[in-house]
This record gives sequence, structure tokens and C-alpha cells, in this order.
Amino acid sequence: MRIEHVALWTHQLEVMRDFYVEFFGGKSSEKYHNPQTGFESYFISFTDGARLELMQMPGIPRHLNALENQATGYIHIAIATGSKDKVNTLTEKLRQRGYRVIGEPRTTGDGYYESVILDPDENRIELTT
Repeated sequence: MRIEHVALWTHQLEVMRDFYVEFFGGKSSEKYHNPQTGFESYFISFTDGARLELMQMPGIPRHLNALENQATGYIHIAIATGSKDKVNTLTEKLRQRGYRVIGEPRTTGDGYYESVILDPDENRIELTT
């Protein structure tokens, strides 16, 4: 078995699609739209691994997680870049483009080399080797 996709609700569907396509090399599907419910979504596919479904629909509340106070449930995705240099380069590129880096590049206690950035909706992304 494998994880086929992970889904995120958003209030800025195209902004999120563009972010994952531009910075992570994702390929976007055509937009799905259900006019009866207002539901819209894109699937973002990557070179390898699970897809990311970005979804938008009227009435979906904002998430409760904050940097200081997090709630239970899924809290981040990790994207493997392939090397420490790529982690460092992408972290700096995102910082220069105005995205928040909340965890500087480092080797963690469990041996991962990673940084942590926030996407446009402030979801955590671990950039790993």
C-alpha cells in the first residue's frame, strides 16, 4: 500500500496551486468544479510519491493551528529535495520571495537534514534531503 494523495482546504486555490507548481515542480490537473456545491479542486502531481489535492468550497472555516498552539491531526508535509544543498537553496529562494522560514536548515536529533517553511496558507512544509 501507499498514500495516494493528501488534501488541503484553502481559500486561495490558484495561489496555492501556483506555489506548489513553481517551487516544487508539481504538475497541475485541470480545475474540477461542481457548480451545485461550489467545490473546486486541483490535483498536483510530483515526480514521485503522493499527489496533493488542493480544495476550495464556500463555508469551509480556517484551520485552528497556529505556530505556537497547534491542534491534533495532520500538521505538515515533508518534501524531499535530494540534497542538503537543495534544501539550503530552496529555503533561501522561498525566504527571498517573502515566504516565512520557521525552522532554519539543520540536522535534527533523528538525523534528518531539514528546514521548515510556511506555504501561502501557513501550512508547514519540511524541506528534507
